[in-house]
Amino acid sequence: MAPDMTFAERYAAISSRDVRFDGQFVTAVRSTGIYCRPSCPARTPKEENVTFFPTSAAAHEAGYRACKRCLPEAAPGSPDWNVRGDVAGRAMRLIADGVVEREGVSGLAGRLGYSSRHLTRLLAAELGAGPLALARAHRAHTARLLLVGTDLPAADVAFSAGFASVRQFNDTVREVFGMTPTELRARRRGAAVDAPTGIDLALPYREPFDPTGLFAWMSVRALPGVEEGDEASFARTLRLPHGAAWFRLSHRGGRLRLEAKLESLADLSTLVSRARRLFDLDADPLAIDEALRRHPELAPHVADSPGIRLPGTADPHELLIRAMVGQQISVAAARTHLTRLAEALGERIELAGEQRLLFPTMAAIAERGPEVLRGPAARIRAITGAAAALASGDLALTTGDDAVAQRAALMALPGVGAWTADYVRMRVTGDPDVVLTGDVALRTGAARAGIPAEPRELAAWAARTAPWRSYLSMHLWRLAAGPAGSAPTTPLRLVPGVETGAGSTSLDPQDRSKPLKPAEEAS
Repeated sequence: MAPDMTFAERYAAISSRDVRFDGQFVTAVRSTGIYCRPSCPARTPKEENVTFFPTSAAAHEAGYRACKRCLPEAAPGSPDWNVRGDVAGRAMRLIADGVVEREGVSGLAGRLGYSSRHLTRLLAAELGAGPLALARAHRAHTARLLLVGTDLPAADVAFSAGFASVRQFNDTVREVFGMTPTELRARRRGAAVDAPTGIDLALPYREPFDPTGLFAWMSVRALPGVEEGDEASFARTLRLPHGAAWFRLSHRGGRLRLEAKLESLADLSTLVSRARRLFDLDADPLAIDEALRRHPELAPHVADSPGIRLPGTADPHELLIRAMVGQQISVAAARTHLTRLAEALGERIELAGEQRLLFPTMAAIAERGPEVLRGPAARIRAITGAAAALASGDLALTTGDDAVAQRAALMALPGVGAWTADYVRMRVTGDPDVVLTGDVALRTGAARAGIPAEPRELAAWAARTAPWRSYLSMHLWRLAAGPAGSAPTTPLRLVPGVETGAGSTSLDPQDRSKPLKPAEEAS
């Protein structure tokens, strides 16, 4: 990853114009006062004139402006913010979600457990810029995306990107890009896409990319009314800080497009950030594939599915409920239960002239869940209790959580075991290094790959793929849902009363309602 690279390695990357490092660092040139992405086609600057920065915000703070030729803000985001679980990584995930615009630096600091002053010192030391500068760079990126990708009026672009005023927007764009908004818009390639449904943007990502696998994952879990999916697209409704939204992600012409309708354009930046996390668009697939294919058991599967992604979530609270409902049952059964819940308790809205359904609020599930949910009474109490804790704020669940603290908070809930806590952590924070060794479906995939399938042996084998065990999990789940007649090389030994075989036909595991006891783990 970029933080571990030496100056010589970074210089070699820019000398070869290596696109793999776009978004992972920027190159500032003292003789020109400009910073570029690593793959910039301009002549490679002399070593003595080069300074590398981890973020564009740091380059801005040092007095550099963005290159007009390569537009470094157009690169995919850094994969570091998913890989890193430290304060910097957590802060960057929250900044991308718009927390600074909504809650200020004090709100960001409070979520991370620091004072505003101390957080500013930490980020300035680690990333070269404080939270205000980092948020400003994110707004500039969003503004550029809208200027070149839509025909929105400049004032709408300004407020959609999170600027407090058009003047602030104009000044920032001019300072960052060395161009006015009008000049920046004039440099776009071709005409903006005609978007009859509202917003239509292209989302950058690193190759290789596996859209087929992502759309398949989403499609089998889509809740009718709330979501819809097929082999080439996924769409859903969503609550955002300023109102409801609907979006569709589709892959056409070799590009991933985001089509959206929003009640408030102020939520557009947050929506783009959540869509990127949902499809893991800031991952470094070459690094992940290279690490996994070193193992002979995985090499053919990596070759079959290059650029596999780790699906995230657009709503962390919703994901916890969905994971709890899906414990110990198949994906299809969980979908049936969740569809009933959404139809009974979801909010019906009109958005851009169309009727839409929103997933139920946590308050609605806490209050009326027992009327709709089916299954053991203890599990229903656990689901409604978790919803109540989320609704009241007693339980926080965000992309910026500390992984250890989040897991402990989830495990403290009745009915939440290791599988649910780790599965939620994997998809909410984007933790790339989680493997659910007690999961039947994952173990089935391991057996088909010729990897030890018993929990302890699988954990020991998986350790060699760190820090990419979540992506190992995605490959094994895909193998578990492989073609008919593809059988494990050895039978799986289930723990009676704890594990079921229901998940073995799905792409992901189905949890137990309580943590395993030591004796059960040993078995």
